[in-house]
Order: sequence, then structure tokens, then C-alpha cells
Amino acid sequence: MDKTDQIKSVLMVCMGNICRSPTAEAVFRQHAKQKGLRLHIDSAGTIGYHVGNKPDPRSMKAAEARGYNFADIRSRRVVIEDFHQFDLILPMDQANYDDLIAMCPSPELAHKVILMLDFSQQEKIREVPDPYYGGQRGFELVLDLIEDASQCLVEHIYQRQTKG
Repeated sequence: MDKTDQIKSVLMVCMGNICRSPTAEAVFRQHAKQKGLRLHIDSAGTIGYHVGNKPDPRSMKAAEARGYNFADIRSRRVVIEDFHQFDLILPMDQANYDDLIAMCPSPELAHKVILMLDFSQQEKIREVPDPYYGGQRGFELVLDLIEDASQCLVEHIYQRQTKG
């Protein structure tokens, strides 16, 4: 069975859950809705420095300019229950992948953790870079990468769900 055969819930993960993963949540949610997919979509961070905060204003400004909505998105930390609740857990980079694998409560659940850009069509960049300390171009690159991966993953899930 393919790891994405029965996807009903997706968790996006970055370090602080204020730039990349909330952007991925907003983008993926819109693409899934446009395709008619009914999925539970959330985001979280591997650290808890920003718990309860809204996403970074620079992330929101860049994504909202492309029509994405951040309503009700607040930072939270990954918890053990996430490994049971979500069918797919998508870290933005290798460091967060490694952190998730280290905290995974069971080897049987580790297959759910897959790098976000493993679903991307482009092959040059394998990790979504952290734009926090960079300029506006970094936030635009993050959006470009996440849009590509989100479109590909939504299509993949749609094809799997409509086969049956």
C-alpha cells in the first residue's frame, strides 16, 4: 500500500510554526478545498517558542497577496498525539524531519513523516528554507515551493481517493 492511499489528515511542520508550516497549512487547505477534498489540515512546530501566536506578518502578507487565508491559524507545538491523529506529517526541512523521527512514539508511525518537497515537481531544492531572518524574496520562494508541492500532493490524494 502506498503511504498516501488513505490520507484524511495532514500536519505541516516547521521549527516555530510561524512562517513555513502555517503558510503550508493555508496554501494546502485552499488547494484541497478547490479540488473538493475533505481533509483535516493543521500545522505545528517542533519548538514551542511562539505557541498561541499568529503567523509571522511577513508570511501572511506574502501569502495573502496570492489569495491565501490565515484565519484561525495559531502556533502550536507538535505533540505525541499528532503521530496517531494525522495520516501524513510533512516537515519543511531535514532538521525538522530528524526531530519528528526522534520524537515519534512508535516505529510503526514513522512512515507518516515525509519531507514536504518530496511531493514537489521541481528537483533543485529539497527543503523549504526558513525565511525568518531573510528578506521578502525568501517568503516568495517559500510560497513558490509550497504551492508546487501542495498542488502535486492534492492531485496525488485526489487520484487515490477517486480510484475506488
